[in-house]
Amino acid sequence: MSELIKHECGIAMIRLRKPLEYYKVKYGTWQYGLNKLYLLMEKQHNRGQDGAGVVGVKIDMAAGQDYIHRHRSVDANPIKDVFDNIFGEFNHAKNNFPNTYHDPAWAKNNLPFVSELYLGHLRYGTFGRNSVEYTHPVMRQNNWRSRNLVLAGNFNLTNVDELFDLLVDLGQHPKAYTDTVTILEKVGHFLDEENEMLFRRYKNEGYSNKEISPLIERNLDLRQTLERSSRDWDGGYAIGGIIGHGDSFVLRDPWGIRPAYYYADDEIVVVASERPVIQTVMNVSWKSVQEVKPGGALIVRKDGTLSEEMVRVPQERKSCSFERIYFSRGSDRDIYLERKKLGHLLAPTIMKAVDNDLENTVFSYIPNTAETAFSG
Repeated sequence: MSELIKHECGIAMIRLRKPLEYYKVKYGTWQYGLNKLYLLMEKQHNRGQDGAGVVGVKIDMAAGQDYIHRHRSVDANPIKDVFDNIFGEFNHAKNNFPNTYHDPAWAKNNLPFVSELYLGHLRYGTFGRNSVEYTHPVMRQNNWRSRNLVLAGNFNLTNVDELFDLLVDLGQHPKAYTDTVTILEKVGHFLDEENEMLFRRYKNEGYSNKEISPLIERNLDLRQTLERSSRDWDGGYAIGGIIGHGDSFVLRDPWGIRPAYYYADDEIVVVASERPVIQTVMNVSWKSVQEVKPGGALIVRKDGTLSEEMVRVPQERKSCSFERIYFSRGSDRDIYLERKKLGHLLAPTIMKAVDNDLENTVFSYIPNTAETAFSG
């Protein structure tokens, strides 16, 4: 294994399903999506205090204009550092261009991170290499939009040796021996193959190279790409990804080891590692927040179309105990009931150990997240 099994991280994804002008009119700011991302990450800061990163992807930008922006930090307060950097540029523009700053079209064309699509990550490192290079999101760049790939995840692959050898057998020369590089290059390889297959098909049909690019973007089979990429993965993972032209996804392992939840309405799609975070940020009931199914992928196409696709056959549930007992918020309905049940089941053993002598026994709990189990 590349890392200790207790490795936990947090992911957050925002996909705006309306033009930026819509949010300016309804909510008073084109920063609506970025503001929601900040809240999602801040409310998951317990999941990763060693590093944080954000990628913003602008949809349908003209050729020659930068459309993918990323900022990562391993500062002592990485979330604050990342968003101070982003909002610092906004404040600079507001002071220097007060007449145009509030125009969503001007902001999108002139400022980084004014995007319809965001992917954020919180890193909880379990080994000494705390460089920004090990902080997500990670990127695989290309001049064709549909070949650009951004990934951020909460994962541990237990067969990295095997997967590394498979990359070498494909003819690649991986630059590092980590599960992060393995996942990025595996998905990137099959994304390239999907692009090549579609390119040859449309070329044979007589389309020009310029005409082919948008056809590929519209018809990219993301489910098949993810299925081919992940069929050899063994371990737990919840991985968020963005393709440069605007498709996005969240993929979950077939055992349900790593958690992922989402909320969607006609304005926005929100994904996070924890359900109560989405409930709080979006002010919705727990019933409105869905779980990304084990072995499944939540896919949001460039046009905002949302679908749930089965990528791998679901297996017996093996949710990470460290995740359920320690990391997840006790305000989550299922987590609360699980922890209370845990205390209930432990009670007879504890009573037997103290010989039912309640008068001379002191009960407490460590850490604070064990309070619900203590009550149970």
